[in-house]
Amino acid sequence: MKQVVPGAGPTPGGSGAPGRRADTPDDDMPRYAPQWLQLREGADAAARAADLLDPLRIRLANLPRRGGDLVIHDLGCGTGSMGRWLAPRLDGAQHWVLHDRDPYLLHFATVGSPSAAADGSRVTVTTQRGDISRLTADALTGASLVTASALLDVLTREEIGRLAEACADAGVPALLTLSVAGRVEFTPGDPLDAEFAEAFNAHQRRGDLLGPDAITAACEAFDQHGATVRVHPSPWRLGPAEAALTEEWLRGWVGAAVEQRPELAERAESYLRDRLAACAAGELRVVVHHSDVLALPSPRPTGGAK
Repeated sequence: MKQVVPGAGPTPGGSGAPGRRADTPDDDMPRYAPQWLQLREGADAAARAADLLDPLRIRLANLPRRGGDLVIHDLGCGTGSMGRWLAPRLDGAQHWVLHDRDPYLLHFATVGSPSAAADGSRVTVTTQRGDISRLTADALTGASLVTASALLDVLTREEIGRLAEACADAGVPALLTLSVAGRVEFTPGDPLDAEFAEAFNAHQRRGDLLGPDAITAACEAFDQHGATVRVHPSPWRLGPAEAALTEEWLRGWVGAAVEQRPELAERAESYLRDRLAACAAGELRVVVHHSDVLALPSPRPTGGAK
């Protein structure tokens, strides 16, 4: 029997997060091990909403290009999976500016960067280390597109507002993928699924973070700045072929729930053991719901318009 419950993940903060690097300072910046990002890359690529690409291509075809290249800023790039997915799906020469606060991940993103666009045109990259939550319109001068993956849900409402404002002021479209939607479907279901999901979602909303509320907040923020906003589902669909990812995700998902509600710890042990056994036996399927957002800014006045 399938059960649909709230909750998705994993979350980057805290000990319950898959891939969290233990050798970095415990500040406000989520840091991931490249192994976790590499493990999820295939599921991310399969999940991203390809239906949003046609309206994006139309908008990009009508944008002025500095030096003939599309200039794409990838925020919180991690190991660069967004570029590897998107660059081969867009025509024309591209220059990617990879943003992250972790120099370790920027190294992996550079080494693994794509070399060619859909039509064989060149793709080049540079890196920029810094706090992406403080991005300004000035930093996007000459940009054609802003992208991000699994980012919105670890931002605050204020940070999403600043991102929307920067894109609007610079007149730059934004493609923001794989934000958790707050729901997971398990097949077969378990009576404890909903309780762990509720605790996980609360963990994602800790402090001022938006977690599964980020999609609504982003749509509102971009809409307030006059953008046309499209939202499309982009779920992970995890089955026997993704057992390694499912196992790591489950450990982080349950761990974050217990971190939020320590009273779940005793039940979590047997719950996780049973879930991992089902995963190893090829009997567990999980749909982790995400959404992708495409925000297209209002066209700028041309000609004699004041």
